[in-house]
Amino acid sequence: MKANLKRIRSKVQAWSFKRGASGCSDRRLMLRYFSGLIYAATGGFIPHASAQSQAFPTKPMRFVVPFPAGGGVDLVARTIAEKISNRLGQSIVIENRPGAGTAIGTEIVVKSPPDGYTWLVSPVGGQGVLHAMKAKLPFDARKDLVSVGRIAYGTVALVVPASSKAKTVQELVAMAKANPGKMTYASSGTGALIHLTGEMFKLAAQVDMVHVPYKGTIQIIPDLIDGRVDMALDSLPAYLPHLKAGRLRALAVASRQRSALLPDQPTMAEVGLPSVVSFTDYGMFAAAGTPQDIVNLMNKEMLLALGLEDVKAKLAAAGIDVAPSSPDQMRAELIDEYKKWAGVVKAAGLKPE
Repeated sequence: MKANLKRIRSKVQAWSFKRGASGCSDRRLMLRYFSGLIYAATGGFIPHASAQSQAFPTKPMRFVVPFPAGGGVDLVARTIAEKISNRLGQSIVIENRPGAGTAIGTEIVVKSPPDGYTWLVSPVGGQGVLHAMKAKLPFDARKDLVSVGRIAYGTVALVVPASSKAKTVQELVAMAKANPGKMTYASSGTGALIHLTGEMFKLAAQVDMVHVPYKGTIQIIPDLIDGRVDMALDSLPAYLPHLKAGRLRALAVASRQRSALLPDQPTMAEVGLPSVVSFTDYGMFAAAGTPQDIVNLMNKEMLLALGLEDVKAKLAAAGIDVAPSSPDQMRAELIDEYKKWAGVVKAAGLKPE
């Protein structure tokens, strides 16, 4: 086909040179003639923009958030939805569908028509945790969802009461080893990412600590402040006011690099626990079968929204770092998260429900 097109192009150039400044009617005849040749040479295929993406969107969309309103995922979804809505000229409804470790909201998207009008905003790693901890699920994010792109990362920090004798991670580990089975760590629920991050910490530090599950971070904080639990490895934003007020103390972060919000606190790698890597990663998904051109359009709109300074500032204030990616990059990250958390569950001897 390329050879045919090359011959046609040379004919066009020769014809144009020969005719010089011919009249308008000659040019029209030329265009019709060579258009027919190109159509035949390409087997009837003329590249053009997809009719689906040209017409999309023609009605309101919805972003399903598998967490309650007011949390980090909800903030991310609402922030980018506003910008995307303004650009595409259609409203975007935020639908909070919490429960079952994100399974309820995820299943809604999996079962929705793959037409680009329903999107999931959810932690990427959370999907790996969900499948590691649930023995039976009616979906598999690797097959039943298509990755649109990562949106941002949130910091997970190791936090202790201000009254704790541990001023460093090394001191905390030494205390736990001296009191096996007596110290506690809190999480926002059994089987959640924060629970498994605590198990990851226990494995790496080789300590025996008791897991104390709560219904959410909001319930953890009062008990942590009062010293009824010894530590939490949790998403940073909710703890920031209490860290600033001196009621709690951060000892380290579990991300690969230091947090701009806690620049003086080391990473787990810096304190000798390089295998403790955990973060809240926010990504966008759609139902499998959603047209790729629509997925690419939403990735483009997401990137444009995340490039705005007011969006970066709003998320940064909540401890969330903008970190957009391509669909393929997020897909690779999703597969890695599946492997990582399945390994933690197996090593910790946890039994999927």
